[in-house]
Amino acid sequence: MKLFKGERVGYLFIIPGLLYMACLMFYPIIYNFILSFQKVDVMSLMKPDKEFIFFDNYINVFEKGAIFNSINKSFIFTIGCIVFQFSLGLLLAVLFNRQLKIYKFMKAVIMVPYIMPVTVTAILWKFMFSVKGGIINEALMMLGIIKQPVEWLLMPDSAMWSVIIGNIWCGVPFNMILLASGLVSIPAEMYESALIDGANAIQKFIYITIPLLKASIKAVLVLGFVYTFRCFELVYVMTAGGPVDGTEIIPILSYKRSFVQFNFSEGAAIGNIMFIILFTVGLLYTRMISKEEVM
Repeated sequence: MKLFKGERVGYLFIIPGLLYMACLMFYPIIYNFILSFQKVDVMSLMKPDKEFIFFDNYINVFEKGAIFNSINKSFIFTIGCIVFQFSLGLLLAVLFNRQLKIYKFMKAVIMVPYIMPVTVTAILWKFMFSVKGGIINEALMMLGIIKQPVEWLLMPDSAMWSVIIGNIWCGVPFNMILLASGLVSIPAEMYESALIDGANAIQKFIYITIPLLKASIKAVLVLGFVYTFRCFELVYVMTAGGPVDGTEIIPILSYKRSFVQFNFSEGAAIGNIMFIILFTVGLLYTRMISKEEVM
């Protein structure tokens, strides 16, 4: 028991966390990397000894070419979502930063899309974009913008914009809450001083709000990129990667290769490619934060 006296007793408290991370985080990542270097399909899945083919799975993935389309679609989907999610989230955070009861109620209402299960959200938007009875087509025809229903989910370009709109609806509350927490930390005295100096609302937003929200903005953008880039449920339920691979982002391609074509090794390789992209983004963010702390 002498081992756990004094400061060493703290190790007892971190052991559960380490076990959790080892079992539910580190082990799946390591196993997935090992799987990507083996030849594992539906015929060899249950074999005790699996053949190692090292980088052949990665070579096959790039030779087949589908990964390039998926990477391109993933970046289009992610950037399209982040631009609108961040802009609308910042606008709502600034709007609801006032201490009014009605704003508190509206904040709670806007959180509903974030609370709802993603699959429910995807089904909702799928029906809204449907050709027959879809509220999107009905509203546009009532306004005279279109003359006949548009097959939103049956054309590659419109399908991509449809899933982007659905994901924006889910992500705006997340951006709003994080940015609102950053706004709360800005002293009200700074705005009062700027008002005395004759600054208008736009000048206060540009020269006070944005600079002091810099850390929150970076965190929101990085987290938004990570969450959006690995989005799976919403896109799968709405389009399943179609039509004609028009919305086949990397997670969809990995799923199809693993559980539709039953080539588990190539599916693992595609998953690792996505992991490397997101890990690189995380490293860049960490390095950027470290430089700011040094300065």
